[in-house]
Amino acid sequence: LAPEGEVAMAGAVAAPAAGGAARTAEEIVNTKCNVCHANGAGGAPKVGSVDDWAPRLAKGVDALYGSAVNGFQGMPPKGLCMDCSPEEIHAAVDHMLEKSK
Repeated sequence: LAPEGEVAMAGAVAAPAAGGAARTAEEIVNTKCNVCHANGAGGAPKVGSVDDWAPRLAKGVDALYGSAVNGFQGMPPKGLCMDCSPEEIHAAVDHMLEKSK
């Protein structure tokens, strides 16, 4: 279901950022990921918290990418950023890790 006046289509891909430019990892994190990762909602590792990310990173970055793209426990696939490509999700994970060292 979508808000009144909108049609939601499974698998639909939204247009790139304004002007057709690709979104940066920082834009994706700020507009999508931080809904949960800024405050740890639902057990999400908080951006900036080395302690939150350490056990996840111990499984390897490929495992993190897989969890981010496919979902894991309370996190839905792509963190509900359904218009994000797998590469954008990987870049967002990398950005959050870089901010959490």
